[in-house]
Amino acid sequence: MMDSKDLTLKILALELRLYKPSHSIPIQQSDSDSESAPSKPNRAAVLVCLFQGDHGDLRVILTKRSSSLSSHSGEVSLPGGKREEGDADDVETAMREAKEEIGLDPSLVNVVTVLEPFVNKRGMIVVPVIGILSDKKAFVPAPNASEVEAVFDTPLEMFLKDENRRAEEREWMGDKYLLHYFDHESDNERYVIWALTAGILIRTASIVYQRPPAFLERTPKFWSRTVV
Repeated sequence: MMDSKDLTLKILALELRLYKPSHSIPIQQSDSDSESAPSKPNRAAVLVCLFQGDHGDLRVILTKRSSSLSSHSGEVSLPGGKREEGDADDVETAMREAKEEIGLDPSLVNVVTVLEPFVNKRGMIVVPVIGILSDKKAFVPAPNASEVEAVFDTPLEMFLKDENRRAEEREWMGDKYLLHYFDHESDNERYVIWALTAGILIRTASIVYQRPPAFLERTPKFWSRTVV
């Protein structure tokens, strides 16, 4: 007999498998015959790993980056990282990085879809990969201390609510946009989820719950720009 939790996650998986991103950016294959030095892939993937909490709410796994990292140290992020040459696709990148960073076994995650890519100011393409963790108890976080300081989770729906949230207006190349900051407390630790990570989670929550956020979003135009 299937319990209500399993049924809810199965329905969610079926619905998300029907989602088709409005656009995508193909992976650029390196030219193995080129005599020039291979360039670093300007592409990354992150895993938006959803599971059902004890109270029936959908939750998402997040990390706090190590304070010793050279970039974005101490910030909250989704598990993920840069594509490596051996990665077959964005899903493989996201799953490989999640295993390396927090010890998440890929066999526990049911990948259901990928979202539209986000592009940061430096031109890095970031592809969100949506996965469902049916058995949360089977996942015992094992953070890689050199990369991850903490592993925690938040309710996905909080990224649609105008609570514990603030926004700052920014401008880049004439485009005025809002950066959103969400405050969250877990195990007596306070975290701030903001910038691209917050943007990805607002997008994910809007798709999952099929409604827009309860606040003005005004995303940066460069997040959806075309990169050649």
